[in-house]
Amino acid sequence: MRTAEALLHALRDAGAREIFGIPGDFALPFFEVIERTRTLPLYTLSHEPAVGFAADAAARFRGGLGVAAITYGAGAFNLVNPIAGAFAERSPVVVLSGAPSLVERQHGLLVHHQARTIESQLNVYREITCDQVVLDDRTTAAASIARALRSAHEHSQPVYIEIPRDMVGAEIGEVPTLPPSPVDPDAVQAAAAEVLTRLADASSPVLLVGAEVRRYGMEAEVAELAQRLGIPVVTTFMGRGLLADAPNPPIGTYIGVAGQPGISELVERSDAILMLGVILSDTNFSTAARQIDLRHAIIATERQVRLGFHVYHDVPLRSIVEAMAVSAQPAGVRADLPATPEPPTGLVADEAPVGPTDIATAVNDLMRDHGTMPISSDMGDCLFTAMDIEYSALAAPGYYAGMGFGVPGGLGAQVATGERPLVLVGDGAFQMTGWELGNCRRYGWDPIVIVFNNASWEMLRAFQPQAAYNDLPVWPFHELAEPLGGVGIHVRTRRELAEALEYAVANEGRFVLLDVAMERGRVSTTLSRFVEGFERRRTQADGG
Repeated sequence: MRTAEALLHALRDAGAREIFGIPGDFALPFFEVIERTRTLPLYTLSHEPAVGFAADAAARFRGGLGVAAITYGAGAFNLVNPIAGAFAERSPVVVLSGAPSLVERQHGLLVHHQARTIESQLNVYREITCDQVVLDDRTTAAASIARALRSAHEHSQPVYIEIPRDMVGAEIGEVPTLPPSPVDPDAVQAAAAEVLTRLADASSPVLLVGAEVRRYGMEAEVAELAQRLGIPVVTTFMGRGLLADAPNPPIGTYIGVAGQPGISELVERSDAILMLGVILSDTNFSTAARQIDLRHAIIATERQVRLGFHVYHDVPLRSIVEAMAVSAQPAGVRADLPATPEPPTGLVADEAPVGPTDIATAVNDLMRDHGTMPISSDMGDCLFTAMDIEYSALAAPGYYAGMGFGVPGGLGAQVATGERPLVLVGDGAFQMTGWELGNCRRYGWDPIVIVFNNASWEMLRAFQPQAAYNDLPVWPFHELAEPLGGVGIHVRTRRELAEALEYAVANEGRFVLLDVAMERGRVSTTLSRFVEGFERRRTQADGG
């Protein structure tokens, strides 16, 4: 089998379901094979960052591989930021890069799109992927592809596969499906026994679930374990939306002082926090009212289990969850649990201007009438507003915190789920990647997009209130929707917001963009509390 066909079949067999990409001269031979064979559907977008965000979102919503295909140099370097975010947030995106031929690498001339050396691109991707392959040897190509795909699954992080253009048609062997890396069953059983003993001895255990639970497709297993243990379940900020369909969904989301006081008290006073798939990042824990002593936590993440100073290496999350489920004993239902926070509902549809909480309230009203929707959110106050929205599947760059994810993430979500998504995005982020909505018409995508248009980088303003550089010009995004193939609605009041959402949900087949005019400086209560907590912790760390 030829290299390109073998690679595409291996991707499909490994769980990939589509490719997002942008062609370029070094990638043209590979793209020709993608289009001709139709092994995986190809969706081309307008700029490489959007390709990365869409592939990342597809991986997050489906719990499998995302695929981003680009050309060498100019294309691949544009993709670096989204892949860095996917690496940081444990999202398994396979990067497929065209590259100069083996002959071109040896003729002594600089190759266009080349940076410092031919290997400069590879060296950059070594920092933001967990495995890298250059298919420059037909005798080892099949085994290298198999290894990279296994790495993506096992580490739930991006991998990099570089395809010299004269290797696209080279004959290679069939790509094998490698067995999982070996796991010591005795280590797994010992870890599970120690964790269960710690939970049994605790007076107030809590299960805190994070992003890796979805990355490894383990929501059902973790929900079942939680039921068997009988302990309360809370998500991290990054894990918002997890276990939404479980019989007993989480009672809330932990965001320290930015969240519900009862949830924060429950987590921070627990004498045995079982963290499954939690990324130990500042956005998850730096706003704690009471600092969590990680030495007393039980942490299963990054293929290891940590109990204080005791670490079990090479124990995958799935292995420890399955082993615990076999022997789990109910801890008994606690009577002192905080009530699950009810999202705000019942928007007053009057002529008052719109604030962040009004958007959350209006969306909740919509979802209660018409059903929940998968949500793709950009970074900024739109994400903190999402914390007040009905509990549903959500993807956002909550830790890496890069801008531009929202719109292309929504496109990836629609491809992966087949459902119409809701996109929450600020005007600053929309300026970066909002134009990808112009690709909706040819693929039949119809997201509902809410733009928080406050003429500001509002989250940055929350940290630097006096900085004039946070001011943005007012762009009339609603006027641009129709030329892009959608419907644009200018929203200035709460009445117009309610009416626009009803119109959007009733009119399928085209994207609907709600350009919501908001007062500069008006932010959600959650963001305001988050900034206060973050700043306080940073001041304490600096010795202030």
